[in-house]
This record gives sequence, structure tokens and C-alpha cells, in this order.
Amino acid sequence: MSAEPRVLSDRYRVDELIGRGGMASVYRGRDLRLGREVAIKILKRELADDSAFRTRFRLEAQAASRMSHPTIVRVFDAGEDTETDADGTTHSVPYIVMELVDGTLLKDIIASGPVPMTDAVRYLDGILEALEYSHRAGVVHRDIKPGNVMVAGSGQVKVMDFGIARAVSDSSSTVAETTAILGTAAYFSPEQAKGEPVDARADLYSAGVVLYELLTGRAPFRGESPVAVAYQHVSETPVPPSELVDTVPRSLDAVALRALAKDPFQRYQDAASFREALDATLEGRAPTKKQLGALTSELYGANPRQAAETARSLRQLTTDTTMRRTQSGPPVAWIWAGVAVLAVVLISVLIWVMTARPGPTLHPNARIVPNITDMSWERANEELFKNDLQADRLEESSDQIAAGNVIRTDPSAGTTVAPGQMIKVYVSTGQQMSTVPTLTGLSSTDAEAALAEAGLTLGAITTRSDPDLAAGTVMSADQTEGSEVPLGTTVNLVVASGKVALNNVVGYTVEAAQRELSSDALKLNPVVIEDPGCPATADRTVAAQSLPPGDVPIHSTVELTVCTGS
Repeated sequence: MSAEPRVLSDRYRVDELIGRGGMASVYRGRDLRLGREVAIKILKRELADDSAFRTRFRLEAQAASRMSHPTIVRVFDAGEDTETDADGTTHSVPYIVMELVDGTLLKDIIASGPVPMTDAVRYLDGILEALEYSHRAGVVHRDIKPGNVMVAGSGQVKVMDFGIARAVSDSSSTVAETTAILGTAAYFSPEQAKGEPVDARADLYSAGVVLYELLTGRAPFRGESPVAVAYQHVSETPVPPSELVDTVPRSLDAVALRALAKDPFQRYQDAASFREALDATLEGRAPTKKQLGALTSELYGANPRQAAETARSLRQLTTDTTMRRTQSGPPVAWIWAGVAVLAVVLISVLIWVMTARPGPTLHPNARIVPNITDMSWERANEELFKNDLQADRLEESSDQIAAGNVIRTDPSAGTTVAPGQMIKVYVSTGQQMSTVPTLTGLSSTDAEAALAEAGLTLGAITTRSDPDLAAGTVMSADQTEGSEVPLGTTVNLVVASGKVALNNVVGYTVEAAQRELSSDALKLNPVVIEDPGCPATADRTVAAQSLPPGDVPIHSTVELTVCTGS
């Protein structure tokens, strides 16, 4: 006999496993309270045992739950349950509840080989649309990769795991530790590989890696270990996609190379710019081979591939275990290798000095946008002024931040900007309220539409018998008509079933049966049918009824057969 399904927090039923990653396992599930199918991500035991990580994980999940966009997999809830082991010890089970998407992971699509250009651009545009929204909300993903992107059956691109990577990276001190959880370093930006602070441009670099893989079927950098791949992200030049797949247009070469620039200031500065560049490729704006070469030189330096090959050769020489030493004393081969490395470095520096072109440079007095989230507007304005930045106040509602306090900034905190730059400061107007509309007497469909128009959510629907109301007619709601409630509040309804419960009246006297069927509780229509084929009874009892006991439609006619024979 199968075991009972597991239920988290007395609400979420855990069904079959549908995915597994380095950080968690994902199950199909059901929200028993709202009656909807969901996906439930349960953290692995080794992460769940770290209380600091659990706290970061919960906070990041809560931040992600505030984002609602068609290209982002919704996070509905985050919580913590407990589990008892066989030895009687208990441990925490952190989980998040997400929108269940029926579709295919982008990594499974790429596994079949390069994707046609139009599909590749469409998939990446969906990813960038999600990033454009999340970056405006002040959320940096940090782990954009094909394994975190779903393509629904309708073709809609949906990005998942927003904000979760931050909890991982904050709890990991090295590239190897982080990739052990997130799975791969193939999509890391150079600043992530070096352990430096990241901003939204790190996501755009990762999106560039995804574009490269869509076009070529492989990542731009591959190695035997996460550290080896990280080294390439920091120091090596990607081969233009068209050199691997000749059907890729040079216009997409230029887009991919720009997105993969080592210096964040040489990349696209926001997702909107990246999307514009993608759109331009579909319009046929392609650079010449000479322009593409100049772009590579600008982004990656003069002849970087040759320098990289030389460095690889030197690493191979210094690690070759097949070479036998033929002399005793100091390791002469190591000395010569050191001299060769020094020579390569000096030559590379000389070439760079002679050929370097002026490019985008950081202002010598650059400023970093301070973190002013949840500060009062007045204090936030002073903080920006102290950092030689200007504030542009914008207002929006928030159910998390008190009225008058800062929700987020654009550019986000930690971004490097020029002195005097205008920073958009989004200030909370408090929780947005809505008025409960009139629902009683409406059909359930019309009631749902009225709730949606008011910005409210339809919750559970309970049916109840009423002899006068058609099926689906709203009888009552758990929120008072005309009351003010927070936007998005769930409203539960009681609706008419359209049926009443008919009892078995066989054996009743005709008068008693008629009295019961026509009572205010049933309001059915009893009709007496006389049957001379069976012997009459002295008290005229009902011998049969036309409808069997149970639920019957309201206002039904019930024929009562009475024997009148001799």
C-alpha cells in the first residue's frame, strides 16, 4: 500500500519529482488551500542545515515573489517545514512554491544542437524582457543559464529562480563552492569569476553566453574544472559564432562579442539596449569583416588569441610529465619557463601600449549608487546628495515598504555612475487598496470578472443548496461589499448549487409528501398520479416517486404514484 503524500506546512501536497539540480529538487505539487497545481522546490539537506543560508534564501524568495511578469516564473510562497529522521532527530526543510509551467527547459532544446537564428533571437529576447523588468525592480538574477529558462508549450519564455543565486553566492567563498551548488561556471561573468561585486550587467554577460550557445550549440569557454572556465572568462577571447557555424550572420557576431566584453562598461548597459541590438540584426544591419575585427580589438585587445595560445603552450610545457630531466641540480626547465612567461608578459604589454585605442573610460571621480532601500525620502535624498548624485522622485504602491520610504533605485545600489547623474528613486505610497464590489446575485463568472476588475483575487468557491437560485449564483462572500481591502486580497465565495436534496417519500401519505416537497426548503412541484392497477390503501400512501432520492434540480416536478385499485 502506497504511503500518504507528503504535505508541507499543512497546505502544499508534494507529488512526483520533475527536476533536480545542485541546490534543490523540484516536485509537482498542489496548493490544497487554493486548489491549484504548483511546483515546489525543496532545498538539499546540506544547505538546509545552514541557518544563515536559510535566512538569505527566504529573504531572496520573498523579494522574487513581488515580481509579476509574463516572462518570469511566479514565486507564490516560501516557507520552512520540519522532517523527523529515523533516529528521532528533526531538521528544517526550506521550500519555495512556484508557478507550474508545462514546457521544455532551454538547455534541452540546445542539447539538440544550434538553434535557428530567428528562434535564438526570440528566446533571448524573452530572457532580456524578464531581465529588463527585474533590473527595474532592483533584482539581479546572478545565474542566467539555459537550465533556468523554460519555453512553454505556447512558445512563451519564462525565467525562473530570480534572486535565489544571491543567497548561494553570499554563502560561498570561492568559484568552486558556488558552482558546486549552482552547477556550472560556464555562464559566470568575469566579475563573478573574480569574486567582485556584481550588478545588472553581470546578467547581460550571462545572457550573452546563452546567445552564443543558442547559435553554436556550445558555450564560448569550456574547461576541465570551474576554475579553468573562470580563467577563460577573465582572460580569453571568444571565437566569433560564425567561425563555428557558418550560417550565423556577422551581425549576431557583433552582438555576442559586445555582450561578452570583459569590462562591464563596454557591454550593453541595460537589457533594453541589448534587445535593440538584437532587433537590429533582424533588420539586416551587419558589420563588415573589418568592422568586426576592429570591434574584437576594441573589446579584447590586440591579437589576444595569439597571447592566449602562447600562455596555454607555456602551461602545457610546465605541466608536461613525459619530459625527463637529464641533469642534476636546479630545475633548469622551470627557469627557462619563467623567463619565457616574463618575455610574453613584456611583449604583450608593449603591444597593448602601441595599439590600444581609446574606449569607454570610467570617470576619474565615479560614484557608486548607495543602498537607500527602506530609507525615508528625505534621508535618501540627503544620502544621494552627499555622494554628488541627484534624485528624481517617482511613486508606486508597495505592500512591503512603509509609505514615504524608498522601494528601490534605478540604477540599482552598487552601480558605478558619473558624478551628478540623476538617480530614479521609487518611493512607496503604501499598500494600494481596493473596494470590494457587489457580488451577491451575480453568476460565478461575472463575480470573478468583477473581482479581477477591482484588482482582487477569486479564492475558494463553496456550493450550497438554495431552492430559488440558479446554479453558480453568488449567495455570499467572505469580504463585505463596499469595504476597503488591500489590492490582491483573496475573496472566497459561496454559490448556489442549483439543486436541492430530495428525500424518499415512498410510504408517506399523499398529504405529508406534498407538504414536504412544496416546503420553503425544497419548493419542488409534487403531482399525484393515480394507478388503478394496484390495490388502494386506506390512508392513501405514496407507492412510488418519479425522481430518486438525492440532489435534483430546483423547481423539479416530482410525480407521486398512489394506488386506487380494488
